Amino acid sequence: MAIPFFTGRLTDCILQDGAATAFTENIILMSILTIASAVLEFMGDGIYNSTMGRVHSQLQGEVFQAVLRQETEFFQQNQTGAITSRVTEDTSTVSESLSERLSLLLWYLVRGLCLLVLMLWGSLSLTMVTLVTLPLLFVLPKKLGKWYQSQATKKQESLAQASQVAIEALSAMPTVRSFANEEGEAQKFRQKLQELKTLSQKEALAYAFDTCTTSISGMLLKVGILYLGGKLVTSGAVSSGDLVTFVLYQIQFTTAVEVLLSTYPSVQKAVGSSEKIFEYLDRIPRCPPSGTLTTSSLKGLVQFQDVSFAYPNRPDVPVLQGLTFTLRPGEVTALVGPNGSGKSTVAALLQNLYQPTGGKLLLDGKPLPLYEHHYLHTQVAAVGQEPQLFGRSFQENIAYGLTQKPTMEEISAAAKESGAHGFISKLPQGYSTEVGEAGSQLSGGQRQAVALARALIRKPRVLILDDATSALDADSQSRVEQLLYKSHKRCSRSVLLITQRLSSVEQADHILFLEEGTIREAGTHQQLMENQGPYYNMVQAPGATGDLE
Repeated sequence: MAIPFFTGRLTDCILQDGAATAFTENIILMSILTIASAVLEFMGDGIYNSTMGRVHSQLQGEVFQAVLRQETEFFQQNQTGAITSRVTEDTSTVSESLSERLSLLLWYLVRGLCLLVLMLWGSLSLTMVTLVTLPLLFVLPKKLGKWYQSQATKKQESLAQASQVAIEALSAMPTVRSFANEEGEAQKFRQKLQELKTLSQKEALAYAFDTCTTSISGMLLKVGILYLGGKLVTSGAVSSGDLVTFVLYQIQFTTAVEVLLSTYPSVQKAVGSSEKIFEYLDRIPRCPPSGTLTTSSLKGLVQFQDVSFAYPNRPDVPVLQGLTFTLRPGEVTALVGPNGSGKSTVAALLQNLYQPTGGKLLLDGKPLPLYEHHYLHTQVAAVGQEPQLFGRSFQENIAYGLTQKPTMEEISAAAKESGAHGFISKLPQGYSTEVGEAGSQLSGGQRQAVALARALIRKPRVLILDDATSALDADSQSRVEQLLYKSHKRCSRSVLLITQRLSSVEQADHILFLEEGTIREAGTHQQLMENQGPYYNMVQAPGATGDLE
C-alpha cells in the first residue's frame, strides 16, 4: 500500500528539475518494500493454509464425534445418507470455502481500512465522494447475497437427499435386483438430480447478478473520481502527484470493496452449508450423561420393576406396560411371544439404548444410567438376529469396542466358544481376513457366530441373545445351547434369551410369555404346558415343532 504514495512522489519529481537523487531514493525504497511484502505474503499464506488444513480435519472429526454422542432416536429420525452428507460433504464445503475465501475476506478487510485512512489523509473531499457512493456498491449486492445464500442452502439439502437415494439403493442391491427395480431407482435418482440442477441454475443466476451489479457500480465510481480529481488539479487544490496517489489508493480501495462484496456471498454459502453442521455440534443428546459407577464385584442381577415404555416419536402408543421380572446370575430366562409383542424393546432397554417412560430398570440394585458407559457395555453384551459387522478383519470385529486390546489367545478362545473358530481358521489369512462391508462376505450364520464371539470376549455378567442363533446350523446351535446350559461359566452371568427355537426355550430356567407389551404368564416349560395358556397354544400351533411362531 506504500507503492501509490511513492508513485505520487515520483510523479512530482519527474515534473521538477534536479530531482534525480530523490527519484533514485524512492525507487530503492519501493524495491525494498516490494521484496519485504512478497516475503511476508509468502509466510502469511503458508501459515494460513497450514492452519486451514488442520481446521478441516478437526472440524470433520468433531462433527462425527458429536453425531456419535446422540441418542438412539436421533438416528431413527434422521436418515443415514443425510447424516453422512453433513459429516463429509458439508464439512468439506465449509472448509474449502473458508480456506479459499476467508483469507481474501480478512486480507481485503484490513487492506480496505488502511486504504481508507490513507485516502482521508490524501483528500478529504474525494474520500467523502467515495464513501457517499459506497451504498450503491453495498446495499444491492448484500440483498443478492442473501438470495445467493438461500439458494446454496437449498442446494445442499437437495444434494443430501440425492445422496440418500443412492446410499439406500446401493446398500440394498439384492432387494433392488430381486424386485427388478433398477430402472425405478435410477429414475428416482434422476429426479433428485433434476431438482439439484434447477437449484444450481438459480444459484448461478444469483451469483451472476451479484457480480454484475458490483462491477458496474465500481466502474461508475472510478469515472466520477477521475472527473472530480481533474477539477481539483486544474483549480490548484491538489498537485498532480497527490491526485495520482489518491486515484491509485481509490482504485485499490474500490477493488478491496469489490472483492469483499464478491467474497462475502461465498462465505455466506459456507455459512449456509454449516447450519446443519453447527446444529449437530450444538445439539445436546437427549439421553442421560454417562454415569461414574463401576464395581469389581458386579453380579449381574437385573430387575425390571413395573417398567413401561413408548417410543419418543409415538408417545401415545405404549410398547411395554408394567413389566416386572428378574434375571438372576446362573439362570437363563427365555422371553417368547408373538411378533410385535415388545421382546426386542426389552433387549434395547437392557442395553440402555432407551430409558423407561415408567418404572425402574436396575442392575445389582442400581439404575442403568448410573453406570459408566464403557463399563456398562462391557458387563452387558448383546447379540441380535442381524448383527452388524464392520469392514475390518475378524480380529478387529471380535475385539471391537474393548479399551484394552485382547490377546490372540483370548480372541480365538471366544471364537471357539461361539463356533466361529472353525471357519475362520480355514481362511488363508485367518483372523486377519477382512469380512467385507457389513460382513457381506459371510453367511448369516457366520455373522451371528462372529457377533457372539464379540459378546463373549467381554466376559459379560449379562448376556442378551435376541434371536441370535436363528441362522446357525444344527451343530452351531447345539454348541450355543451347551454354552448356555452346560458351560461352567454359566454361573457367572444372567442370560436373556429371545428365540423362536423350542429346543432352546424348553431348557430355560424361566420362561416369560410376552403379549402386547405385558407378561401374560411365567414359569418353566413344564409348568406352562400344564397351564395350557398362551404359551401352550403357541407350542401346539401347526408348524411349531421346531420353532415358536
